[in-house]
Amino acid sequence: MKKSLVLFTLLAGLCGFAAPSFADGLDTGATAWMLSSTALVLLMTIPGLALFYGGMVRKKNVLGTMMQSFAITALISVVWMVAGYSIAFDTTGMTKGVTNFYSFFGSLNHAFLNGMDMKSMTGGIPESVFMTFQMTFAIITPALITGAFADRMKFSTMLVFMTIWSLVVYSPIAHMVWSGDGGFLWDLGVLDFAGGTVVHINAGVAGLVTALMLGPRIGYGKEPMAPHNLVLTVIGAAMLWVGWFGFNAGSAVAADGRAGMAMAVTQIATAAAALGWMFAEWIVKGKPSVLGIASGAVAGLVAITPASGFVGPVGSLVIGVAAGVICFWAATSLKGMLGYDDSLDAFGVHAIGGIVGALLTGVFAVESIGGTAGSMGQLWIQAESVGITIAYTAVMTFIILKVLDIVMGLRVTEEQEREGLDIALHGERVE
Repeated sequence: MKKSLVLFTLLAGLCGFAAPSFADGLDTGATAWMLSSTALVLLMTIPGLALFYGGMVRKKNVLGTMMQSFAITALISVVWMVAGYSIAFDTTGMTKGVTNFYSFFGSLNHAFLNGMDMKSMTGGIPESVFMTFQMTFAIITPALITGAFADRMKFSTMLVFMTIWSLVVYSPIAHMVWSGDGGFLWDLGVLDFAGGTVVHINAGVAGLVTALMLGPRIGYGKEPMAPHNLVLTVIGAAMLWVGWFGFNAGSAVAADGRAGMAMAVTQIATAAAALGWMFAEWIVKGKPSVLGIASGAVAGLVAITPASGFVGPVGSLVIGVAAGVICFWAATSLKGMLGYDDSLDAFGVHAIGGIVGALLTGVFAVESIGGTAGSMGQLWIQAESVGITIAYTAVMTFIILKVLDIVMGLRVTEEQEREGLDIALHGERVE
């Protein structure tokens, strides 16, 4: 046996391949996949989301909008290292079936990544890889919120808001859903493979609250506010689509069949949603738009996120079509009926898409894939988790913004808004 292993290792080296290693519990195959997935998810924010949002705003705000995604990437990387990771994933005091403070909020035992070294493991991968993978989720979630208040929030206030929001909203929701036995929503039995509640409903609801508190953009509904460069938006949407394979398939934290199925259903749902939005818009407005098909693809990516590790191809097809059509309605008719100014449809795509995906996960879950079969009972659990996430996020976001409004103000001046954030806040412009 030892001779065979030595021979295999030598042959693998000669052929340019690394032999699989499980020394000290390390799964090198899974580790390689998770390293790749982490890079893919980071790609989703910079440059993906930055381009997607940057192309949709008016020319005078493109740099300010892209700056928000870039600055949040830097900011939340540090915040996650200092305390966010510990709040989200420390399991001190947690016991299955016991609800206490630690069911909602991890301790600070791992603040500043205390205790993590090269030998620390999470499952079969280094803890440093798992931590960084989860960091990229913590980065993109607040970055998504910026689409709801594009063109009108003070940059300084935005930085403070995102820091506090990440620690008191994102990290606790992640802890409740993903930290394991003893986590409040984990014990409830919620199915959220890659962030339907943690990322998308969370960000979308926070975006709506922020948009409502800031009020509409000057001239909203009266002046044209068309995207200045849809080429950037389509490139950004394409990067989001590619990066999302790391988001969903990477959440298997393994290079296995479940990751493969998550990748397959992600592609199917995204394609179905893009077509669903396109045809819905074609029927309603007479023409299929480039912005529409790109937005539909993102809606499908959002909706399949919670379901990706639990449903099969047929379920993903239904989820995709439903997300495309329903998010089209939310981003057009619902927004028009209620009159809120969700600038880039963060609520209409992410919150609504996340809700669609979370609920339909309870319907289409396949036991042989994720260990849980769809049922009315599971649908109810999914609905409860959606309601809890909406309530917690809305209340906490409102409180944070109210305090910041009193302390430093939320919105740029009318003069700055008319001039554009690029010049007013950053002293630069796109020629």
